Amino acid sequence: TTQLEAKQREKHTASGLLSSTLPEGICSLSLDDGKLSFDEFKSYFSDGVLTAEELKELFHAIDTHNTDNVDTDELCEYFSQHLGEYENVLAALEDLNMSILKAMDKTKKDYQESTHLEQFVTRFLLKETTNQLHSLQSSLECAMETTAEQTRQEKQGPVKPEVLPIQWSGRRSNRRLQRNSSISPNNPLLCLVNSGVYDEDNHWTIQVNRLQKLIDRLEQREIRLEPVEEEVLESKSHILIVQRQLSVQEDELEEFRLALRQYMECASAQTGCLHIAVQRLANESRFILYEFWEHNNVWKNHLQTNYSKTFQRGNVDFLEIPETLTTMLVPGKNLLLR
Repeated sequence: TTQLEAKQREKHTASGLLSSTLPEGICSLSLDDGKLSFDEFKSYFSDGVLTAEELKELFHAIDTHNTDNVDTDELCEYFSQHLGEYENVLAALEDLNMSILKAMDKTKKDYQESTHLEQFVTRFLLKETTNQLHSLQSSLECAMETTAEQTRQEKQGPVKPEVLPIQWSGRRSNRRLQRNSSISPNNPLLCLVNSGVYDEDNHWTIQVNRLQKLIDRLEQREIRLEPVEEEVLESKSHILIVQRQLSVQEDELEEFRLALRQYMECASAQTGCLHIAVQRLANESRFILYEFWEHNNVWKNHLQTNYSKTFQRGNVDFLEIPETLTTMLVPGKNLLLR
């Protein structure tokens, strides 16, 4: 009986957490009668991955009252059973929301009467809090897009990329990374690779291995920039190389580096990204970013992702002048991969 009561308390707590963070969109949809029809449910929960049949199956699983409608209690009841680690996340969000509201209320009351120094500290703390929240949001958006893309690939059943037999170990691994990725040995992205955070079995490491194989081939042969005979190539047979020159304000360097690291991590995980590397010019706060994409359409889709838009919006504050972007198509199949 004691264990049953404890489980019921946990269930009630989880349901309460979920109901307190239930998206406003659901509340507005069910505003008239407090319930969601299947069409309303599908309109809100459709994510471009689940099919209409799968959404219908989910709808009926949530509709425990068998009324062909679901209410907020049924939604909370269903999702609270699957929270896992996100129960702690939702609890932290609830506490964070209360803390922010309390701090904002205090700021509203005291700011005008504060000294200039105290006002500066308040503005700094607001900015720092905003940056931390944006950082968390970027990580979550990257995770959302990566998991959705992985599920789409599994449902479509694409041909899995070949894992090339390249051994990355010891000093040779570090030397190759420093030479070919153009990333400083002190760069946090390189530290992640060396620390083993990027497992060789995962998707984006396979892409890095493929690029390493390509570079090894180029080192062993002379590159012909012009074909011997005229060739007609399909549009998707070209690899797109994107060069982005970014002149960063000195006082924004640290925040820019953090945003750049998050952008590179998300872009590297994106389907169709062959490689991404960055250089910083000596004695300058100017960065040159190189991106290699399978073809032009993949890059255009990448520009519409949340993490890419977040990086572009951040650059409005970080950069001294607008970035310079240059693109070039090179014949991938007929030149680089031969």
